[in-house]
Amino acid sequence: MRQITVTIPDDFYETFISFFKHIPDVSINDNTENEVPLWQQEMVLERMKNAKPEDYIPLEDALKELDKKWL
Repeated sequence: MRQITVTIPDDFYETFISFFKHIPDVSINDNTENEVPLWQQEMVLERMKNAKPEDYIPLEDALKELDKKWL
């Protein structure tokens, strides 16, 4: 047997699943626990679009700030 991961549009999901349910020995795992909601994806993209270069800081500086706050 082989295993695949497929990303499909939400509006096609039911049609896709109903097709594969009728194939013997097919198992469907609908794992959405790590899925980022669309509203959150849009929010992040909007923030990235509106960010200015001076808003960015090096990773090392960000980690130091987090260490100060939480350690």
